[in-house]
Amino acid sequence: MRRLLLVLAVIAVGTVGVVTGATAAGRGGVSLPAIVAKAAQVTYTPGANAAAVSPVTPVSVTVSDGTLTQVALTNAAGKAVAGELNAERTAWTSSEPLGYAAQYTWSGTATGADGVPVPLQGGFATVAPSKVVRGVLNIGDGRTVGIAAPIEVQFNGHVDDRAAVERALTVRTSVPVEGAWGWLPDENGGSRVHWRPKEYWPAYTKVSVAAKLYGVDYGGGQYGAADVTSDFEIGRAQVVKADAQSFRMVVERDGQRVADYPASYGLASDPERNTRSGVHVVTEKFTDKRMTSQRYGYDVMEKWAVRMSNNGEFIHANPASAGAQGSSNVTHGCVNLSSENAKAYYDTALYGDPVEVTGTPVPLSARDGDVWDWTVSWSQWQELSAL
Repeated sequence: MRRLLLVLAVIAVGTVGVVTGATAAGRGGVSLPAIVAKAAQVTYTPGANAAAVSPVTPVSVTVSDGTLTQVALTNAAGKAVAGELNAERTAWTSSEPLGYAAQYTWSGTATGADGVPVPLQGGFATVAPSKVVRGVLNIGDGRTVGIAAPIEVQFNGHVDDRAAVERALTVRTSVPVEGAWGWLPDENGGSRVHWRPKEYWPAYTKVSVAAKLYGVDYGGGQYGAADVTSDFEIGRAQVVKADAQSFRMVVERDGQRVADYPASYGLASDPERNTRSGVHVVTEKFTDKRMTSQRYGYDVMEKWAVRMSNNGEFIHANPASAGAQGSSNVTHGCVNLSSENAKAYYDTALYGDPVEVTGTPVPLSARDGDVWDWTVSWSQWQELSAL
């Protein structure tokens, strides 16, 4: 009987409800410890009054021993930042970038297990750049380019932390393509970085470029202005074979010879007039192009001009050299064709087409223009990467 009474007493203790007082009395005068509901504990990331916060690092508020009843993060103008609550309503995380040099304030409530609301409060400030630097991609959405086209990001300021920027750059392709970023000397008032494939692009490759530059610390107090992206396509595989010793210019397309034109190249006896040997890249073309030289005393308008380097080399029509085309080299460095042949080639040329010049004593180099990517070996190109 004594053992039965003890079992009944244990059962009675197990059925006592939650009590929020200091102690509770069980049956038979037994004292029980109180079960106290806890207050909400709120944690902010970044912490209260944080300064120089990155605008692209997600910010959050979390609560333990409770749930978030209402959450708002607003800037000084009262605009709310977009964010998401988790399923348990214990964490809210921002889902959009913040602004530079901005003050943000928390508001709302968290309710603890004790049923008592706790206000969300405090705030933080984002980083204030000394300069915001913009990057621009050279190939726009929807364009079709040649198989030697580099991808270029040109910055309107100098980039100190090139590795940080390079980590923000991605290139995705529809077929596997090995390639790398390389930093070239600053030009046009700012830094520039090119991406080139190890070999020419495979024809008809689809390419997506993303430069997630907003919020990137370039060093020296400079930060990225905005993200830039582009989706484009590589066109047919057109290559110009320009052998100065043959006095011909051959056009190959997708592995087939489609044209063979009589041509005249730069005068070999004058190194300043030599057409440079090496892989040139088509960058632009003009139906009419004014060409001038104080040194050589000419000022002429030429038709069907396709630029292949920034040192003044074009493939263009030149009736004045018609007698030399196919037999001798007399030009000032350009590739001269007849008007008919120049127009036929002009109509097929795309930005990024390679023009492979051979048979001249002076090589193409960095001093000859801004697209000299193919004048260096693959191992040398990889050394231009900051990573």
